[in-house]
Amino acid sequence: MKRKIILSLLLAGLGFAEVTKSIAQEVKENNQKEFGEFMDRKGTYSRTASGKPGVGYWQNAADYQIEATLDDQAHTLTGKVTMTYTNNSPEQLDFIWMQLEQNRFTEDSRGTLTTPIQGNRYNGDVDGGFEISNLEAKVGSKGAVSGKHIISDTRMQVWFAEPIPAKGGKATISMNFSFKIPQKGMDRMGRLEVEDGTIYALAQWYPKAAVFDQIEGWNVEPYLGAGEFYLEYGNFDYKITVPYNHIVVGSGELMNPKEVLSKELQDRYAKAKESDETVYLISPEEVGKTELTRPKQEGTVTWHFSIENSRDIAFASSKSFIWDAARINLPSGKKILAQSVYPRESDGQEAWSRSTEYSKASIEYYSKTWFEFPYSTATNVAAEIGGMEYPGLNFCHYNSKGAGLWGVTDHEFGHNWFPMIVGTNERRYAWMDEGFNTFINHYSTLAFNEGEYPSRLQQTRRSVSYFTNEGREGIDNYPDVVNTSNLGMVAYNKPAIGLILLREYILGPERFDNAFKSYIKTWAYKHPQPSDFFNHMENVGGENLSWFWQGWFYGNGNIDLAVNGVFPYAGNYLLSVANKGDMPMPVVYEVTYEDDTKERFTLPVEIWQRGDVWNHVIKTEKKIKGLVLDPDKILPDINVGNDSWPQVIYDN
Repeated sequence: MKRKIILSLLLAGLGFAEVTKSIAQEVKENNQKEFGEFMDRKGTYSRTASGKPGVGYWQNAADYQIEATLDDQAHTLTGKVTMTYTNNSPEQLDFIWMQLEQNRFTEDSRGTLTTPIQGNRYNGDVDGGFEISNLEAKVGSKGAVSGKHIISDTRMQVWFAEPIPAKGGKATISMNFSFKIPQKGMDRMGRLEVEDGTIYALAQWYPKAAVFDQIEGWNVEPYLGAGEFYLEYGNFDYKITVPYNHIVVGSGELMNPKEVLSKELQDRYAKAKESDETVYLISPEEVGKTELTRPKQEGTVTWHFSIENSRDIAFASSKSFIWDAARINLPSGKKILAQSVYPRESDGQEAWSRSTEYSKASIEYYSKTWFEFPYSTATNVAAEIGGMEYPGLNFCHYNSKGAGLWGVTDHEFGHNWFPMIVGTNERRYAWMDEGFNTFINHYSTLAFNEGEYPSRLQQTRRSVSYFTNEGREGIDNYPDVVNTSNLGMVAYNKPAIGLILLREYILGPERFDNAFKSYIKTWAYKHPQPSDFFNHMENVGGENLSWFWQGWFYGNGNIDLAVNGVFPYAGNYLLSVANKGDMPMPVVYEVTYEDDTKERFTLPVEIWQRGDVWNHVIKTEKKIKGLVLDPDKILPDINVGNDSWPQVIYDN
C-alpha cells in the first residue's frame, strides 16, 4: 500500500489566491432559508410559544371499570367495560369515538387489506375481532340511555341522547365484549404454547376512548399496524377471572394478594418488596405445583388490579410461569416492585433469570435521570412478541438472551416515559416515542453494570450507509406510510441520533438535560405536539434551533463538513472550511501542534448563514501540523475523507 499525504490543492498558488480573494469579497447569496422558520410554531391560547400548555389548554379523561374472564379452552376473553368520560373541552359533544383494536384481526380490516402479500412484522390472525353487545350510553347520572353506535373497522362512534356538556360534563358508556385471542397478534399481543401450558399476552383487549384534542378534534386514524396508540389518561380498576392454576400479572397494583396467593407466596411477595436481589416467588421447580402457590385448587379465581393516571392497561396469564421479583428504589425514597414471569424454556442466567435485574436497573436509571416512575410495579413478561410496551408492563420475546434481553427490556421500559408519561400521538409521530426512547436507552445502556453491553448508537457513523441510500425516508413520515425496511431508522435511530447530536455536539449536556427534563415534567400526562417539543427545547436550552429541526427532523439531507485547507496567514493560520452537505452544523475542530499538544475550538452554526465556505483565523504562535473536524466522531458525516488536514488518502 502506498501512502500519499496531500497537504491541499489550496496550498497551490491558484487555490490560495481564491481563498484570500473570498476573504475580501462580500458574499451575495445567503442560506437564510435553512435558518428560517419552517413550520408555524407561534403561541396560541392553548399552547404557548415557550412550548408549554397555555391557559386555555384542556384535555379530556376516561376512567374504566372492567371485568373480564379468560377461557383457556376456547382461547377467548369475555367481559364488560364501563367507562366514565369527562369532557373538559370548550364544546359539547353529541358523540364520542372509541377504539376497537381487536377488529384489526379480521379478513376485511383495513390493516389486513393494506398488508403486503409477502407479509411483514404486522401480520396477524384474521379470524378474530370484537363482538359488542348491550351498549348503553348516557350523559350524567340520570340521562336518557342511548344504544346508538356505528362500528367502522377499528373505530366505533357512540351517540348520546343529549350532548355531553362542555367544561366538565360527564357521560357513561358500558358494553359487553368478547373476542378470540389471536395466536399471532401483530407482534404486540397474542398467545404462546410452551411445555407447561399457554402464555396469554393480552393488550388492546377492551374498547377504549379515542383522543379528542385541540389539534385534530377526534383522532380517528384506523389501527393498521405500524402506527401505535394515542389515548386519554384516566384511572383503571379491573378484574381478571382465570383458571385457579394461572398466575396473572397486570399494569398497576395487585389489590387482592390474599385472595389469589397462598400464604407462602404472600411471604415471598413481601420479601421481594424488601430485597435488592432477585427473589423467586415461583421457582422453576415449582411450576405447576399449585398447592405451594395458590390458595384454591379448583375452578376459577379473580385477580384485581388498579392503576391511576394511566393511558392503557395490559396483562398476562398462564399456568406455566416462573415468577421472580425484586425491589426498585426510587429517588423520592419510595419502594416499588420489579417482577418477571417466564416459562421454563426461558430460564437461565444467560436468559430470563436476569430479567428482573435488568428491569430494576432500567427503571431506577430513568427515574434518577429524567422523571420518577409513577406506577407501583414494573413487570416483564416472556411471550412470542419481539417487544411491546404498556404502562408498567412489557412483552418481550421468550427466546431473548444476554445483550438482546437487556436491550429489549430496557427499551420497552423506557417507553414508560415516552409515550406513557409524555402522552404523544404514536399513530402519527412515532419518532416522538420510539426515537426519544431509543435516545434515553443509549445512556441507560452505557450506565448499566459499567457498560456490560454496548449501545448500538455509540458510533453514529455506522448509519451513513442508510443516510446515503436513495431509498431513505424522512423522520416526518407517518409510521404506517414508511417502508417497513426503513421504519427502524425513521422512527427509532435517526431521531435518537438527532438528540445525541443536540446533547453532545450542539447544546452540550447541561443545557440539553435541563431542557429535556423540563419538557418531560411540563408535558407529563399531557399531549404534546412536535411544535411544543421544538419550542420548549429552544426556550429552556436558549438556542434558536430551527435550522436543526428543519434539516434533521423535517428534511432528508445529510451532513458533510469539509476542510478546504490550512494556510500560513499574517503570522497565524487561516482555516478554510466548507459545508458540502444539505444542512448547516456548528464546526468543532481539533488542532494538533508540532509539539503534539492538542487544542479544540468551535465555530458557531451561524457561519453558514451567508454561504457554504467560511475562512477563520487560528491565532497561535505554535506550528500546526494537523487539524481534524468533529474529533469525537459524533456527527454522522457522510464523507470522512474530507474531515482532516493534511488529507490522507490510501491507495494500492
